[in-house]
Amino acid sequence: MFTFSLTDICAVLARGRVDAAANGGFRIPYQGISPQAEARAGLWLVGDEGVYLLSNGKLAEGQRPLVIYAEECDPKTNPDYWHYKRRYFGGDDGVEFIDAVELEKLIAAQPEATHLRIVMDDTSLSISLIRR
Repeated sequence: MFTFSLTDICAVLARGRVDAAANGGFRIPYQGISPQAEARAGLWLVGDEGVYLLSNGKLAEGQRPLVIYAEECDPKTNPDYWHYKRRYFGGDDGVEFIDAVELEKLIAAQPEATHLRIVMDDTSLSISLIRR
């Protein structure tokens, strides 16, 4: 399970749209998996050195994306992040796309929510909103 602040998620989505407007659209995680024409606003859930979210808005040369780590899997705050990532995301690095429009509909439908929770298993990814 991975938990993210909705305030932080909204900031990443907004930054992604600004980056896309300034730099020519949205990126797809791997060339060849889907056509660039299908690129749309969203977040990438990334598992590598920890687990984090970032937007897929195109970046200017040398620009760094806004990244937010899962509360449970941040290398700066959890000394066991590597084991946690391996247990709940898997041992390999990976990227999962979360559509911005669908996520924003979910957030709008639950205005009392404060955090997004993502649960993964071998075949699925589920997203829910919680209030803390």
